[in-house]
Amino acid sequence: MRIILCCAGGLSTTMLMGSMQDVVKKSAKLNDADFSFKAIPVDLLSSEVENCDCLVIGPQIAHKLDYIKPIIDPYKIPYVIVNQETYGKMDGATVMKQVLVARKKADLNK
Repeated sequence: MRIILCCAGGLSTTMLMGSMQDVVKKSAKLNDADFSFKAIPVDLLSSEVENCDCLVIGPQIAHKLDYIKPIIDPYKIPYVIVNQETYGKMDGATVMKQVLVARKKADLNK
């Protein structure tokens, strides 16, 4: 699964991405080889959208959903908006659960 994390500049999401990668590496159920992660500024989303299976949106750009949805909707890419508390804790486990649920729901709706 190719997961893209989007924020204003791509810097703070890099820390969250590291936390999510650690969760996958330490998991008995998830295979590290099945996942790839990339943190980008929201302005680069249109150039990366074809390489995305699920989009993680940082709380600082949640207000840009009107900009984001027209980019991801044609590809039927599920997304997760991380809440401020989860983001502040850099809680990769919670975000990974949200990503897996969002992807599963999208797959069921195909």
